[in-house]
Amino acid sequence: MQAIGLFEIRGNVPAVVAVDAMTKAANVHFLTWEQKLGGWLVTVIIQGEVSAVQAAIDAANRTAISKVAASAVIANPHPEVMRQIETSRNRHGYTF
Repeated sequence: MQAIGLFEIRGNVPAVVAVDAMTKAANVHFLTWEQKLGGWLVTVIIQGEVSAVQAAIDAANRTAISKVAASAVIANPHPEVMRQIETSRNRHGYTF
């Protein structure tokens, strides 16, 4: 079963550090990211098996270098959620 993980943190550099920790900790794929509040909050979205996504989110929470705003794991997300993520990916021009 596929899942998505959402990890929201304050700042771009801490978000990159979080992506690094998540992708090293488990077999997950970076999907996209969104910046809100002028870049103060960055939401990173990953995808993988439920257990891998949970391990990745846990790793990001443990290694965070800035205040974590929120994190969540959604198992088997609704197709509308995935459409919103795909819209974000397309807006950022991600092709991987």
